[in-house]
Amino acid sequence: MEQINNLISGGAVTDLLFYVFAALTLLCGLLVIANPFSRNPVTSAMFLVLTIISMSGLFLLLHAFFLAAVQILVYAGAVIVLFIFVIMLLDLKEEQRRRIRFFGLFAGLLSVGIVFSIFIKCLSSAKLATEAPANAHDGETYALGKLLFTNYTLPFEIVSVLLLVAMIGVILLSKKKLE
Repeated sequence: MEQINNLISGGAVTDLLFYVFAALTLLCGLLVIANPFSRNPVTSAMFLVLTIISMSGLFLLLHAFFLAAVQILVYAGAVIVLFIFVIMLLDLKEEQRRRIRFFGLFAGLLSVGIVFSIFIKCLSSAKLATEAPANAHDGETYALGKLLFTNYTLPFEIVSVLLLVAMIGVILLSKKKLE
């Protein structure tokens, strides 16, 4: 029992969980784009849900509990439901989904290569800290809430009105006309 406590306090379990969540995030993110199981966009949306959930596991390891909860509630909940709603509303035909445009594929691969090279360049020039900074308020949301409702009240309200307008627009667009 003492050895298990030493492993947990030593960070071996945390390191293992980090690698598991990071691998799941990368794998599911890859399966969103290149899904060998099905050409249906709904399965890609489901892999996006798994990507978001594994990213929230990474936030939990960083003791950012609020961000992990928001990641699951807002993105995995609301945004994915909206994506699936739009996918079902569009009702793509099988022939339209199977066509691969080679120019778009080439441009996408080129842009991914450029972003990856910039990432590698930034990562190689970064100086990593040897110790993590001590945070007295680990995982608390008081400072975030205070900042959100004092300095950023107007942008918060503008975003909420925009989301309301988008929701009304989706309802009006999806409504079938009665004849």
